[in-house]
Amino acid sequence: MMAGCASQKPHSGIKPEAELAVANVAVSDASAAGAAQYAPVELNSAQSRLALANKAVAANNYDLAKNLAVESQADAKLALSKTNASKAQIAAEAVQRGDSVLREELDRVNH
Repeated sequence: MMAGCASQKPHSGIKPEAELAVANVAVSDASAAGAAQYAPVELNSAQSRLALANKAVAANNYDLAKNLAVESQADAKLALSKTNASKAQIAAEAVQRGDSVLREELDRVNH
């Protein structure tokens, strides 16, 4: 009977369902926002860690899965933040260019 018990891996910790769900949403949000274009390294890291977290769950290694899910969420949040910052910078530059064109046109009309 001991041999049968020894061959099974014990569950380590509690299955991190909430952490996995939050990481999934964070990765989806970053991806939907365009992180593949603006923060590909961070998005890839988030996706990889999430995949590893799911593998760890399948192997009943819940502590590792939880840590990986939390890291995946952090990477996804960073990817989303970098994406939003890049988009804001692009928008600001477009406004500046538009403002310059408007000033040039006003100068042309007034002179």
